[in-house]
Amino acid sequence: MKSIVPFISMLPKADIDEWLKVLKKKLPKERIVKFSSLKKSDYKKIDVAIVANPNPTEVKKLINLKWVQSVWAGVEKLVESFKGEKVKIIRLVDPEMNRTMAEAVLSWVLYLHRDMHFYRIQQNKRIWKENDYIKPSKKIVSFIGLGELGSASAVKLIKNGFNVCGWSRGKKNISKVKSFTGKLGLKKMLKQTDILVCLIPLTKQTKYLLNYKTLSYLKRGASIINFARGAIINVKDLVRHLNSGKIKHAVLDVFEQEPLPKASILWKHKNVTVLPHISAHTNMETASDIFYKNIRMYRLKNRIPKSVDKVRGY
Repeated sequence: MKSIVPFISMLPKADIDEWLKVLKKKLPKERIVKFSSLKKSDYKKIDVAIVANPNPTEVKKLINLKWVQSVWAGVEKLVESFKGEKVKIIRLVDPEMNRTMAEAVLSWVLYLHRDMHFYRIQQNKRIWKENDYIKPSKKIVSFIGLGELGSASAVKLIKNGFNVCGWSRGKKNISKVKSFTGKLGLKKMLKQTDILVCLIPLTKQTKYLLNYKTLSYLKRGASIINFARGAIINVKDLVRHLNSGKIKHAVLDVFEQEPLPKASILWKHKNVTVLPHISAHTNMETASDIFYKNIRMYRLKNRIPKSVDKVRGY
């Protein structure tokens, strides 16, 4: 008899249906169902669930649940939902997502490096003027966060000729990446940064990590890319630095409120590029392959995949 694995989500119905279709195809040895299809007698039989923005009330009904597999890399909401509970959280670690993120980082670093934002403004004013070309080897791109996504992106930039630095909780050993840690390390790194890329998880420690003070450490004329979470940056402080010219441009793909409210000043700011959270989508096919491997390992060896440290938040 197949074991029940519910897909618990508050996504739009069309998205849930698409996930169910792919999961059923990729996990044939499991009985994949949406939560509303469960009987009350099923609740105690379930020890693993796949989740995408789940309803906490539904999850709590599964009294024997041991672990949940997130369909996303970011899990700050799950960490908050499962605070104080024994249920383990498994975040998505997918090489395809790493590749997609690295592709996005390279694209937007090149956008900033080649002054595309500058030429866009010029076009609106019908100005024909070229900037001097600067080699990638003359630029320093720094990462806040060198996890799976950050490391893959850093390697991509190195292959394209950029100098790369990275700041993280612990020292990282990535070829040709200069590693920084701690408050002093962050300050030292930012002072030499031309383009800053944010790919750090959102935790109590990293919320508003980039505020007026820390942003002031950046070189004058530096640019920022935020592909992490909106609350990593204090937007009001960022705008102050953009207005003063301290920060040249910001590419923002994530916001504290999404969709970004129409009244936000960011929409019309000439030195801001707004993206609708598109840097690295979850690929349902490759993600489901990961889920299959994780759940089969659990079924066969009673081994739960590497889980999130709920204290650290990632």
